[in-house]
Amino acid sequence: MTAGKNEAGVGASLNWRDEFHDSALESLFRRTMQIQDSEQLRRALWIVAGIFLLFIVADHLLLGAGVEFLALAAIRIGVALCCLALARYIGHHPAHAHWPFPLNLVYLGASTGLLLTILLHPGSIGLHVSSIVVASLAIYLLVPNRLPWILTWSGYLAFGFVLVAALWKPLSPGMLASCILILGFANLMGWLTYSRLNRLQRKQFALLVDEREANRKLQQEIEERQLLEAQLRHMASTDPLTGIANRRHFFEQAEREFHRAQREGTPLAICMVDIDLFKTVNDHHGHAVGDLVLTTVASCCASVLRETDLIGRYGGEEFVIALPQADLETATFIAERLRHKVTSLRLPMLDESQRLSVTVGISQVEPDEAKLELALQRADDALYAGKSQGRNCVIVADEADPSIAARA
Repeated sequence: MTAGKNEAGVGASLNWRDEFHDSALESLFRRTMQIQDSEQLRRALWIVAGIFLLFIVADHLLLGAGVEFLALAAIRIGVALCCLALARYIGHHPAHAHWPFPLNLVYLGASTGLLLTILLHPGSIGLHVSSIVVASLAIYLLVPNRLPWILTWSGYLAFGFVLVAALWKPLSPGMLASCILILGFANLMGWLTYSRLNRLQRKQFALLVDEREANRKLQQEIEERQLLEAQLRHMASTDPLTGIANRRHFFEQAEREFHRAQREGTPLAICMVDIDLFKTVNDHHGHAVGDLVLTTVASCCASVLRETDLIGRYGGEEFVIALPQADLETATFIAERLRHKVTSLRLPMLDESQRLSVTVGISQVEPDEAKLELALQRADDALYAGKSQGRNCVIVADEADPSIAARA
């Protein structure tokens, strides 16, 4: 399609053969027309075969059952059989409808057969001129072929007719000139009609190619726009460092889970996760190592969660997790699994005395609560209690030291 874009854009420029200047576009057009041309060729061959066979009846009425009739019948039957055989072959092999050698060999046989019948047929010169004119127009309009071959067979018929007519019955100069003018006019009309039809077909095809190219580009632009929108949505909802949900996106999702839990009466647990002594690691090893610690812990947290669980970066070294359909026992189990996995992490730039760990505070949304922030605050208080108790632990809000929670 792309190969024909420029040609279609400038009005489908054609050469003298009424074909595209762009060979790639012309090849595409011929491939597209292959089925249609094969059907047209088969119909034309059936028509030619039928006409030749019908003329046997007329020949018998004119000549009787003599030698001349048998010779004419043999020629007509031979031409008809060639046409029918080619029609059958094209029916099984539509792609061969554009093969020049076998097709033009049959055309040569049919044209030669038509010329030979003039020698044996007793009709007037006017009858034979009419048959040549009809045959020439059929070559231009009925039989799909390329223009050079069409001109070849039309010229062959015209020249052959003049030659055969001269051998059959010498014509006067005036009659000969009249026959040549009639054949010339018939070929001119056939060529002009052929040219008009072919140019119209190719113009429509070029417009279709142009339209498809425009649709392809439009579809590509739509896909690129959709990809860009998806990237923008991802950027707007994802923390650029850790790859998990950012704070805003997490709370949008968590709010939906909160309202669902309150509506359906199902449990919802909240976890606040903080990386222990993160500031010390960041100060001693630099921000690059600090960023690596954040991304590693975030990935570790995400790996232990269920598909329905939500995790987001709350800020700094803190992460927040929402656990739908999870009571405090389930939430504690998940949090402990998370904590153990973090403590098993090993980073080559950290020595054994700086092993990573997290402290987790857990709370559960109460049935009568109107805001998610209340459960979040209790989880944060529990996290603060865990920090005060020595870090690297999981604390449930109901088990937190009341004095610590009060100070928080």
